[in-house]
Amino acid sequence: MNERSKKISIVSVCFVILVAMMVALTVGIRAGDEDDIPDLSSSQKPVSRICSTTDYKRSCEDALVSSNSTNPKVLISTAFRAAIRHVIKAIGSSAALLAAEPDPRARAALDSCRELAGWAARDLKRSYAKLDDFDITTENLVDLKVWLSGAITNEETCLDEFEGFSGDAGERMRATLEPAMEMTSNALAMVAEISTFSSSDEFDLEPTRRLRAATSARRMRPNVVVAKDGSGKYRTINEALRDVPTNNKRTFVVYVKEGVYEEKVWINSSSTHVMIVGDGPTKSRITGRLNFIDGTGTYQTATVAVHADNFIARDIGFENSAGPEKHQAVALRVSADRAIFYNCHMDGYQDTLYVHAYRQFYRDCIISGTIDFIFGNAAAVFQGCTLLVRKPLDNQKNVITAQGRKDIRQPTGLVLQNCTFKPDPEYYPNRYKIKSYLGRPWKEYSRTVIMESFVDDFIQPQGWLPWNDTFALKTLFYTEFNNRGPGAHKAHRAKWAGIKELSPARIQQFTAAKFLDGNRWILTTRVPYAAGFIFPVPKEDRNIKYSPVHN
Repeated sequence: MNERSKKISIVSVCFVILVAMMVALTVGIRAGDEDDIPDLSSSQKPVSRICSTTDYKRSCEDALVSSNSTNPKVLISTAFRAAIRHVIKAIGSSAALLAAEPDPRARAALDSCRELAGWAARDLKRSYAKLDDFDITTENLVDLKVWLSGAITNEETCLDEFEGFSGDAGERMRATLEPAMEMTSNALAMVAEISTFSSSDEFDLEPTRRLRAATSARRMRPNVVVAKDGSGKYRTINEALRDVPTNNKRTFVVYVKEGVYEEKVWINSSSTHVMIVGDGPTKSRITGRLNFIDGTGTYQTATVAVHADNFIARDIGFENSAGPEKHQAVALRVSADRAIFYNCHMDGYQDTLYVHAYRQFYRDCIISGTIDFIFGNAAAVFQGCTLLVRKPLDNQKNVITAQGRKDIRQPTGLVLQNCTFKPDPEYYPNRYKIKSYLGRPWKEYSRTVIMESFVDDFIQPQGWLPWNDTFALKTLFYTEFNNRGPGAHKAHRAKWAGIKELSPARIQQFTAAKFLDGNRWILTTRVPYAAGFIFPVPKEDRNIKYSPVHN
């Protein structure tokens, strides 16, 4: 038996052990405590035990008790079906609220909610399908956690669209969506509990000696060519995307010739395995100017929105030209699993790059902006990228990241590895007058890791900025490791409880191979890729008090 088969067998055995524990002993309940559980029938005890791992136990028990089963797999499947049922109900309710809502901005938010609830339902359904097969491998568990996390993020994004609105549309939508959100969280909790039995404590602290490089300098033959001058099949990118076969299984290359393409590009979830290739990020550019101030919700301001899994973009630029006075204005929103961006530019001001959900990898890209210009709740790794900070309005501060992890079990976060943090030429003379920070916590369990990177002198010594008073300062997860440059010194960094000092062994969980499961899907592409550390790793320092890490 090879090593991979052994690991799969071990994980499968662990699942059997886990469900047995749920029936006989349960996680978190000692065998001797069984007599302390009052008035529970034999059919109710397994429900109570499985639900003990969740945050919303009452919702969990109410959903599972109707199954009339003591089989753990049946009970977990019932939890998934309950979440799907509640999300579908929320889709119908959002349509009813939309029909009755007179305010145009609230109507737009409700319309986004209907779309987002649809994406959440898709995530739950594909998770349920994988659970139903339940060939329990580590890979399947990773997929389940990513997709369930995506469902939670889609549900939360619906509510985000009502921020800053008057009226009660947002509260009514929250009440409609709350049961679905609770059951989705419960489903993730159950899968996360299973995955604790398959986690590996093996570490490799050697830097990656060879980066995965492009296998050929020759450009792949395009399936369709887009050209502003009429020399291609189409003049717009959206027209070309209509040629992608539904649920495509092979790489479909869209070659975008040099030019500025003023269009809102939507890459639908059925257009899988699409690669968009330009003539270079300063030559082939997609631009728009939708923004919050002029009446569009943040989610819908994106110049380009990607929903298709296994998407690749290379040598192309994405821009939102609305300007700093228009506030939220997204250049690129990525709501796709296993998405890759290589040698791309994302240019804007506030909220330039929305790494919305799922797994994403960025290599040798330049991202420019002012406030929260890399934000969202994907599991996203940036390697060799430049974070170019621009001049904001005079009354504003610059904040590079705003990560949005809502649930502690979500396998999400921002990892910036071997990146360069620097001011752009216009901002440079004002870099000490207008303050800049590495990030701030958008949601309660915000998680950002900066490692092996160069940080220039414009970053404030404090490093991190609160979102609002004390919000999330104890629950966030921020860490800096083996960075360099005049702005990388940590002596005067913020001392919040959530800021961690990690040992080399612990920080390795945030390398691309481990955090993204990158060897499974990035290695097969024509993109440079470092699976582990890039530079020699410093030895563990006995004088440093390393943080205990639970999230």
